[in-house]
Amino acid sequence: MSHHLPTPEAPQRGQLFIDDLYVFGGDGCTVLMMDVNSNVTGDEVMPGFHPEARYEFRVHFDAAEHEELTYRVSFEPIGADGQQAYEVRELTGTEARGDEGIGNPVVSGRTGEAAEAGTVRAWAGRIDDPFYIDLDELSVINAAVRDGTKADLSKWRAGKPKNSFAGTQVYSIVLEVRHEHPRLRPGAEIGVWCATKLADDEGGWHQINRFGLPMMWPIFWPDDLDFSNPADGRHPSADFNQDGKYIAERIAAFVAANGGNSNDPEGYGELVARRIFPEVMPYTVGTPASFGFTGINGRTLADNAPEVMFSLVSDSATSSGLDPSVAADTRRDTFPWVVPSR
Repeated sequence: MSHHLPTPEAPQRGQLFIDDLYVFGGDGCTVLMMDVNSNVTGDEVMPGFHPEARYEFRVHFDAAEHEELTYRVSFEPIGADGQQAYEVRELTGTEARGDEGIGNPVVSGRTGEAAEAGTVRAWAGRIDDPFYIDLDELSVINAAVRDGTKADLSKWRAGKPKNSFAGTQVYSIVLEVRHEHPRLRPGAEIGVWCATKLADDEGGWHQINRFGLPMMWPIFWPDDLDFSNPADGRHPSADFNQDGKYIAERIAAFVAANGGNSNDPEGYGELVARRIFPEVMPYTVGTPASFGFTGINGRTLADNAPEVMFSLVSDSATSSGLDPSVAADTRRDTFPWVVPSR
């Protein structure tokens, strides 16, 4: 699930830990963006992208159980110039669902440089992290969700909220898919998730990490420091059956302890569990993206995702004390949308 915090394994395996997923509209295109390998744990993180991994964007159409379009990105080892060559392949139909398909190469390039071919434009490299949150607030909330107790934010509110990720960097993969694409055309209802995978000993591929919605891991599985939770390796179609009850119970207990708006915490907990599972990012192609409390339609770099998720879990408006301006210098209004780090 989503990861954006220090863990014991992050310095060695951070290249495989997904920090964020963004889905939004550009100029006549849909933007898919995956961030990995945050240096929030320190400068000892392994640089670049894992040369033996697959980085995949998986796209469902019309709320279908399985994906029908996958973009698979693979990287070569870091060269003497510090760059990595990469290739993007497109898999469609039933081939998009598994790991056996080969797909078709659509664009190739090198990190730090834009590449374009056909309907796809790509960029990959190290960037200033656009994500923003105050981890002091998160620590209070995730402990209360875990224990089903009241979240005492009085001490946090007495101070000045800070962006705990200011000055940090991640590695980003940015794909732009033009509206001329046969499936990603305006009006298409899609659900997007991403995954990192490594080859296993039996000739297959092992899913290491996945991401659909932000804040899932730090809110619901904060003690899973080694990413051993089976949720990381499964397909979103199994989410509700496997963890729906757990998520509903955590939310119900939190709402009951903190006086949310609902008079039926148990019913509200199940409602939210069904809203967030299967864990994919919904988006209508060609429309303005917005990750909000009242509805999710993709996610832009400026959206305050932690505030939205905290409000959703608590069934009440929750302020993070931060607004998009705290990370304005990490975003651009044109491709590649992010700011490469120096």
